[in-house]
Amino acid sequence: MVKAIVGANWGDEGKGKITDMMAQEADIVVRFQGGANAGHTIVNDYGKFALHTLPSGVFYSHITNIIGNGVALNIPLLFREVQSLVERNVPSPKLLVSDRAQIVMPYHILLDQYEEERLGGKSFGSTKSGIAPFYSDKYAKIGFQVSELFDEEILEEKTQRVCEMKNVLFEHLYHKPVINPEELLETLHGYRDMVAPFVGDVSAFLDRALKEGRTVLLEGQLGTLKDPDHGIYPMVTSSSTLAAFGAIGAGLPPYEIKQIVTVCKAYSSAVGAGAFVSELFGDEAEELRRRGGDGGEYGATTGRPRRVGWFDCVASRYGCRLQGTTDVAFTVLDVLGYLDEIPVCVGYEIDGEVTTDFPVTGRLSKAKPVFRTMPGWKCDIRGIRNYEELPENCRNYIEFIEGQIGYPITMVSNGPGREDIIYRKSAL
Repeated sequence: MVKAIVGANWGDEGKGKITDMMAQEADIVVRFQGGANAGHTIVNDYGKFALHTLPSGVFYSHITNIIGNGVALNIPLLFREVQSLVERNVPSPKLLVSDRAQIVMPYHILLDQYEEERLGGKSFGSTKSGIAPFYSDKYAKIGFQVSELFDEEILEEKTQRVCEMKNVLFEHLYHKPVINPEELLETLHGYRDMVAPFVGDVSAFLDRALKEGRTVLLEGQLGTLKDPDHGIYPMVTSSSTLAAFGAIGAGLPPYEIKQIVTVCKAYSSAVGAGAFVSELFGDEAEELRRRGGDGGEYGATTGRPRRVGWFDCVASRYGCRLQGTTDVAFTVLDVLGYLDEIPVCVGYEIDGEVTTDFPVTGRLSKAKPVFRTMPGWKCDIRGIRNYEELPENCRNYIEFIEGQIGYPITMVSNGPGREDIIYRKSAL
């Protein structure tokens, strides 16, 4: 059986924790898209970790962790991440890297940095991890597949050809030093040596696993609103963040995905630029940011302060619909226990009319939030494991949001740890 864990909104919803939790009952965890430009924070018996490329099943010895073909693979970062786990007494994870995955090259990172520098105030707020140049090259058919590391003739010819192309940009657009093809080839040989013990045919591996009745988790990065087709374009990422892409990014038939757990925060947060209708500012935002997340709302990869706001039913309903949600995991609910009242965005006012449909980016920039205020519960709910033991106002908040988004909230997270989860039966 295949289950996908994906984000409803701008990312940073708590997918890592949900994947880590669900991995207890799984056999395989697959990262199917994205790169090291965003992270998943996990708190467990080993400590607190921010994973960037590794799947969130790495803390279990029974899990095979897979880097799928849809991932932007930064090989040295991947292995630095493995080493950082081992140094903190986590057993070395079982790892399989798709031979069809493509490699983030050193010049992708430089191009990302130089382009943001060139754009100045009109930049996209990139993490400068090389993601956009990487995916540009992938679809321009000049990327490097992992399999090509093991064919010296292809590698030498391609390195020479790509350097000629990239050096035009470095020299004439960015006015920066050019790339030396011999040095780049040497770097790729180093990558080959690092990754060689872990490379395999992931699609064939997963096919066998499913025939043997194994459970596979597909772990997504970011959320619906960062999808390049359905998100807040152009302030999006460069790979599809939807569960549907999990079949492509892992090499599975789409009909194998039986459950789609879409993760929503009990409030909203976002890193980077782009429309964010329910955003808070000033002292109110700073207090939520300080109290939020697993020790504050700061990017797991960048450390940048996250933008924060109230729960957005319009964006979340849209995000769940695009994901094909079967279950909603509602996270960091415990954070809101300090509030007397909690606003919830239930609609957008655009040009004098109220809509509950999520619009295209041009109209989104004109939207003003329409709020409904819910009474707070004014207490700490950490440690509660039974849904009926939650304060009445807390249950009312969950059930109101469930009714607004129209998808069943079956998991409620009320703390950072793996065990801080409440399962509930939805009325939907």
